[in-house]
Amino acid sequence: MQIYLPIAELSVNVFLILGLGAGVGFMSGLFGVGGGFLMTPLLIFLGVPPAVAVGTEANQIVASSVSGVLAHWRRGNVDVRMGLILTAGGFVGSSFGVWLFRLLRGLGQIDLTIKLSYVVFLGVIGGLMLVEGVETLRRDRRPSGAPRRKLHQHRWVHGLPLKMRFRRSKLYISAVLPAAVGLVVGVLAAIMGVGGGFVMVPAMIYLLGMPTQVVVGTSLFQIIFVTANATFLQATLNQTVDVVLALLLLLGGVIGAQFGARAGARLKGEQLRVLLAAMVLAVAFGLLLDLVLTPENPYTLGGARP
Repeated sequence: MQIYLPIAELSVNVFLILGLGAGVGFMSGLFGVGGGFLMTPLLIFLGVPPAVAVGTEANQIVASSVSGVLAHWRRGNVDVRMGLILTAGGFVGSSFGVWLFRLLRGLGQIDLTIKLSYVVFLGVIGGLMLVEGVETLRRDRRPSGAPRRKLHQHRWVHGLPLKMRFRRSKLYISAVLPAAVGLVVGVLAAIMGVGGGFVMVPAMIYLLGMPTQVVVGTSLFQIIFVTANATFLQATLNQTVDVVLALLLLLGGVIGAQFGARAGARLKGEQLRVLLAAMVLAVAFGLLLDLVLTPENPYTLGGARP
């Protein structure tokens, strides 16, 4: 059954979009990421303009993240204090990111910027996560007497001022560090239409030193508020949110996130990291091919949106 998307200006299969939303929602609950790193490229592959895919996907992430947080909250896997610090930085970053998005769109460079951002960020972070995850799994198979490296080490950044105690994460670190991480993720949420989980999750594990079980729920917690801010600004300033597409993605995402949270509880943290890394690298490779391969129709006719 086909349905017309007024902002994207194309017709799509309803059941295909619902299925994509459910799949991304499942990964949201499983990995603790918003899923935009996969959904936005998939929408682009389906023919949705990159600017519309970014603005609309940020909206879908809100619903799937809420659903995932509820599941993790019941298990006590949300550090609210850490989440609020991350959210504060994310609000600043997402507001700046939407302004930058508007500027690049006016220059006609937003489509290229979105695709290049995905290739660079997903490729680098996916590679680092894959190497770390595989090494961790290999160490776990060694005899119990073999020395193990600490998950994270204290560096100069941990000596920054404004230290706070995060009891749920069992940390005593500067609030500047998570706020800075939130700021970077906020910019990515606006430019790339992602919740930033593919950056947030490894940063919370390796940089902040949070337990993997707490990272997933806390990441989803901050994603809710940061992407909600980005969605509101994208709709009001750039008019790139397709409500029809967003509603279809929301419906599938909310259902999928509940099943993902249940599946994630059965896997080890190291296994989750390896699976997420493989997924990130696959998406980055697909977008890289889209950039370097010659398109079937090298030229298109169309006017720029106001």
